[in-house]
Amino acid sequence: MRFKDQSTIVTGGASGIGAALARALAAEGARVAVADVNGPGAEAVAEEIGGLGLRCDVRDRDQIAALIAASEAAHGPVDLMCSNAGIANGVDTGFANAAGADPAEWQAAWEVNVMAHVHAAALLVPAMKERGRGHFLHTISAAGLLSQIGSATYSTTKHAAVGFAENLAISHHSSGIRVSILCPQGVDTPMLDGMGGGGREGPQAGDGLLSAEAVAQAALDGVAEERFLILPHAQVAEYMQRKVADYGRWITGMAKLQDRLYGV
Repeated sequence: MRFKDQSTIVTGGASGIGAALARALAAEGARVAVADVNGPGAEAVAEEIGGLGLRCDVRDRDQIAALIAASEAAHGPVDLMCSNAGIANGVDTGFANAAGADPAEWQAAWEVNVMAHVHAAALLVPAMKERGRGHFLHTISAAGLLSQIGSATYSTTKHAAVGFAENLAISHHSSGIRVSILCPQGVDTPMLDGMGGGGREGPQAGDGLLSAEAVAQAALDGVAEERFLILPHAQVAEYMQRKVADYGRWITGMAKLQDRLYGV
């Protein structure tokens, strides 16, 4: 088994992709610490898979430090950090103002979708460099490569998360540290339901919804192959190529898609 006896942490592990990752890792023989702001949910998944369940608010570096310490005390030095927690907020399918979300929503998106990755890396990179190995899996979104119609907070912070992951991968490649970003479109999870009109009826679901289990399997396949970019929806690669080939045409096309979907 590819992850047998590896020490792993999964944040946002109480449900959705995180819970699926935790189960898939355990099935491959990994030692798994499951963390979530929903502590009882994390504990329930951990009990199911024989792992360690902990409450952790990933906005707080001290709580991530405590999570890492507890995981390493139980399972040894972290081999794979699955920084999976995320938040989808600031949805406005009336398109009154792309910058119109409350500042508190912008801050929450920044803290969860970007700084949680930064905090985990800040804490783990020194020891990984010393050992000459370690892997970060950041659950991001195709929105970080393309865009998210109807949520500037989500799109902006997911783009920032991609930028940080790129820099992390470049900076520490020679030290044996690897980084993978998981960028699906529509996934059948509670987060998607929480996006309202931008969820199951939104553009991210246009290429079909994947199960959390299918996305988790794609993620572990990509990590095992040390791929940086993991695309459970293969068509995202084509969309990226169209974007870079003619940025202006892509913007116009996305605007037309918005009009067609929402009648703006």
